[in-house]
Amino acid sequence: MALPKRKHSKSRRDKSRTHWKLSVPSLTKCPQCARVVRPHRVCPQCGYYRGRHTVLVREPKAEPS
Repeated sequence: MALPKRKHSKSRRDKSRTHWKLSVPSLTKCPQCARVVRPHRVCPQCGYYRGRHTVLVREPKAEPS
């Protein structure tokens, strides 16, 4: 089994991890309802995509009181 001959410094270890970061997802406004949605996806609030109604969105069930 291969083992390192010398200890890597913390600086060298951290330099190799510089590309491990997360990126913030890009967001756009829905032209129908003006909610913030991910691009190239159907709006979960109104069901529109590229100006067309594509998905029927159900109303949330009313809780019994």
